[in-house]
Amino acid sequence: MSAVRHSLTGVELTWSSVIARRMERQGLSRPLRSIPAAVAAMGGAHAQVMSAAELSIGARVEQQTPADIRSALAPSGLLVKTYGPRGTVHLLPRDELPLWCAALGAAPIGSSLPATARIDANQTAAILDAIAGALSSGSSLDTEELDAAVIGQLGAWAGEQVVPAFGGWWPRWRQAISLAANRGILSFGENRGSRVTFVSPGVTPEADSSRALGWLLRLYLATYGPATAANFGRWLGVRPAWASAQFSRFAPDLEAVTVDGEPAFVNRGDVEQSETPSRGITLLPHFDPYVIGSFPRDRLFPGAVAARAVARGQAGVRPVLLVDGVVAGVWGLKRHANRLAVTVEAVTTLSKRQVGGTEVEVERLGRFLGMNAELTLGAISTGAHK
Repeated sequence: MSAVRHSLTGVELTWSSVIARRMERQGLSRPLRSIPAAVAAMGGAHAQVMSAAELSIGARVEQQTPADIRSALAPSGLLVKTYGPRGTVHLLPRDELPLWCAALGAAPIGSSLPATARIDANQTAAILDAIAGALSSGSSLDTEELDAAVIGQLGAWAGEQVVPAFGGWWPRWRQAISLAANRGILSFGENRGSRVTFVSPGVTPEADSSRALGWLLRLYLATYGPATAANFGRWLGVRPAWASAQFSRFAPDLEAVTVDGEPAFVNRGDVEQSETPSRGITLLPHFDPYVIGSFPRDRLFPGAVAARAVARGQAGVRPVLLVDGVVAGVWGLKRHANRLAVTVEAVTTLSKRQVGGTEVEVERLGRFLGMNAELTLGAISTGAHK
């Protein structure tokens, strides 16, 4: 690490040093020691699509396989599948779950449902109690079984089909399901074939929600900083005013910096810059936390690549090619028996060194998935995740 530069307005950082910092801390420039360490370093692995979560972890650890990740998700394993930032499904380290639950449980949850469909405070409390009771035996329940248990205890109002979902409707009570996860009442269990199941994670949230929120803010800044309150709010999925209030609340723990002249914050004292810019090729899957949590977007997705790799203003909806830590294209894969066909589409012509690095990345993907992998450079038809 090099000495930092100071000005009258604070520490001055460069964008290239920020990229190197984020890549290193997330295990993308140097592998991390274990699966839980990789998940912790990401601030949770986005697992809306489980195969994408596995590829995110595989990009950060060596000599591990998807089977190793699934083993870590076994009952009482080192990982828990639950609802995390933005109310989306994540893998989280089990030993961090009490802090995650307390922090997420303290964050305000908005609702886009019409007033006639929402649940009030008393109904929410009743639903949470019903879920806890249904899962108290330690057994897993699939969605239909949990429906029956909650509706059977609370009555017809909980089962009214008022929550829009994938072209259909869910019962009223399910709008509290992510809140139940955030309170430590519920997490995902092992699938029964194609059926999702839920279990009690057996965790008691940290009693001091202020301590947990401070921990979560420090985690975000250590992983994705320098960042602003608005960046933190987008990552967590909360209102900008609430995110700003947390930056004010924990101001003594923060330090103001500039990145190429733009103001941002880091954890106090965490201002060293890397002397060596990030170099190399990385292939990241759908929903990889590096692209979802990193801001500003125009520095991570510069120029023409934004039109190809960002959909409807959302990052992470397409697998991306990183060149020296910056998005430079998209990619896709197709499986044929024991063969993995990987097509990489760069927005500019790759150098010989970069093509070689891409070949190395494709070989790594093949080893991780236990398949023979081959690279094709060219246009792909793989679209955004629906």
